Amino acid sequence: CVLCSDTITPADVGLGDDDVDESNILKDSLSAVTPPFMYLHVYNCDAFSIGIFCLPTSVTIPLHDHPGMTVLTKLLYGSMHVKSYDWVEPAVLASNMRLGELHKDDVMNAPCPTAVLYPQSDGNIHCITSVSSCAFLDVVTPDPQYQFESTGHVCSYFHDYPFSSFSVGHAKVDDVPDNCVWLEKDEPANINGRNGMYAGPTVQVLLNL
Repeated sequence: CVLCSDTITPADVGLGDDDVDESNILKDSLSAVTPPFMYLHVYNCDAFSIGIFCLPTSVTIPLHDHPGMTVLTKLLYGSMHVKSYDWVEPAVLASNMRLGELHKDDVMNAPCPTAVLYPQSDGNIHCITSVSSCAFLDVVTPDPQYQFESTGHVCSYFHDYPFSSFSVGHAKVDDVPDNCVWLEKDEPANINGRNGMYAGPTVQVLLNL
């Protein structure tokens, strides 16, 4: 995907190197639990969706998944901490929780290579926290139709607990890695995202006929 190549810059999608006006965002959010992030819709069709997330400093997008989706993420500027998990297979259950294994727990600093996650691997369950104001471009297939000012979310949200916190009951778990956790579905108190206006070039899809 050209739009998510390692050579793309903020200017290529109509952004400055630091395009988040944190003072205005904070002023507009005095009653919010956390400052909002902005989602800029770039393009979507039946096959995929392209959008840009702009985050002020110290904003977290809670632990969530992209069920059945492949996601390409290009950090355009700034720094963000990514913590991600994959499900342990075969599934190990304890009450209403399922065992997951840590995939990544690290800070990404722009410029850096494009990251890819798949439906069943490479950290499909993940949370993102902005270390500094940052923006990243996502290409998601199939189209998730993000609408942060409505209730039409396509993701599930989770809370992670250390493996030692709960018993697996009658389930037999051999050689559990130290980086395994229990993941429980959760509803975040405040996603606090809003839709913004994309100001970059129009996307043109070329079909090979």
